[in-house]
Amino acid sequence: MPEDHSAAPQEAPPLNDAAAPSNRRFVLGSVMAMMFMIAIEGTIVATAMPTIVGDLGDFDLFSWVFTAYLLTQAVTIPIYGRLADFYGRRRVLFFGMAIFLGASLLCGFAWGMVPLIVFRALQGIGAGALMPVGMTIVADIYAPTERARIQAYVSSVWVIAALIAPLLGAFFVAHWNWATVFWINLPLGAIATAALAWALREVRARHARRIDYWGSALMVSGSGALMFVLVNATKLSLATILEIGGAAILTLTLLIAYEVRIREPMLPIVLWRAPITLGGNLANLVIGAMLMGVTAFLPPYVQGAMGRSAIVAGFMLTAMSGSWPVGSAVAGQVMQRTSYRTSAFAGAALVVAGGVLLAFIAPQRSALYVGFAACLSGFGMGLVNNSFLVAVQSTVDASDRGVATSSIVFMRMVGQTLGTAVFGGIVNAALAGRIAGAGDIVDRMLIPAFRDSLAPAERSALMEALGASLHNVFLIDLALALALLALAALLPRGLSPVRPTLSGKIKR
Repeated sequence: MPEDHSAAPQEAPPLNDAAAPSNRRFVLGSVMAMMFMIAIEGTIVATAMPTIVGDLGDFDLFSWVFTAYLLTQAVTIPIYGRLADFYGRRRVLFFGMAIFLGASLLCGFAWGMVPLIVFRALQGIGAGALMPVGMTIVADIYAPTERARIQAYVSSVWVIAALIAPLLGAFFVAHWNWATVFWINLPLGAIATAALAWALREVRARHARRIDYWGSALMVSGSGALMFVLVNATKLSLATILEIGGAAILTLTLLIAYEVRIREPMLPIVLWRAPITLGGNLANLVIGAMLMGVTAFLPPYVQGAMGRSAIVAGFMLTAMSGSWPVGSAVAGQVMQRTSYRTSAFAGAALVVAGGVLLAFIAPQRSALYVGFAACLSGFGMGLVNNSFLVAVQSTVDASDRGVATSSIVFMRMVGQTLGTAVFGGIVNAALAGRIAGAGDIVDRMLIPAFRDSLAPAERSALMEALGASLHNVFLIDLALALALLALAALLPRGLSPVRPTLSGKIKR
């Protein structure tokens, strides 16, 4: 059914004891601790991987330590969100945490690379619950007028994790066994779970629920095949990509056709018919791709094309990741004073401005210029992301809030994976067209000693080729920024956290 804009009272959260200010602080702290575990997982393990490979062997399999975790986490996110709507946030979150902590323990005891990959896949199954269900809990216990501000706190976890995860990983490997990078989750998870169990109380209506097993199977197989193709696009042949990709599209098409026919679908397609929900999901798909365009490809440009140090490249990423939560915090004020639409438009305009600066990037540009462009992009993305997230959470019923939140998280992950695959293919193709045998040019040009050892003419030619190839990514990022600006128009005029009379709920 279409979105109802009639007058509607602001919805009370489906929790009682957790609504008390003192308990809410414990709940928020617990959720942020769980988010922190997810945020550090990739970086802290990556820091320890050379030591792990040296101990376990099978270097040719090491990438699957990350791929297995990413795949299982991604495909389970929408399912956990729906189960949280059916059976309560606590039960689903504790189930996911138990799997995550148990698998973390097993990872530290892995006796070979294959067992480690299996345990990492299991760890990803548990991790799929933590972020979407945690974000849903935050939306449950805070009113729309507060959510925008609180989401800025949640976003700051990722900045803190980005700064300290590499140091933690290096410290654990240097002073203890590599297993510690997995076991650090055990005390953090236990404390967060205990605090949440004490502080969070749910009041939910008891009625029979029917699990959509067929929809779950189609969702896991379709999204799993799609993510597999995206993650391994550079390693698979074109025929394999077309075969698996075609099977994924067919399966997801069958999923949509099936879900619209049943009463309690795992993926309520009707929610996507609302402009707010559709815009939020598409915006996060775009944001995910743009995020990888900057974080994955700006450092190689700074080091390989501009000839700057890794420290300078790290500063660029810090400027972007640090400005994101600031943008989220500002979004809270802008939304309350104006509207979701105005906040999203303002953020998208800043993303476009950052994209324009990156589109005109050149080797002779200063580090300050590049840092400012990255800062603008991160600040704008924080504004847009928070605006759409709060808008979506505030305009769906509490019974659909879990799946609505998880779909946004899932779409951002798809965007990140898709962006990495597409941008990587574009850069590699451009390099191959400019310099023969340029497969490892990025690796070589990022090593200062190698770069300095080249003759000036050869070094200049390589830097120019690398810079021109990477520049294509920034041009596409600008096009995506313009698309983000258009998506902001899907938010209705006047809708804001303080004007619930315009919001209504998306009905099913």
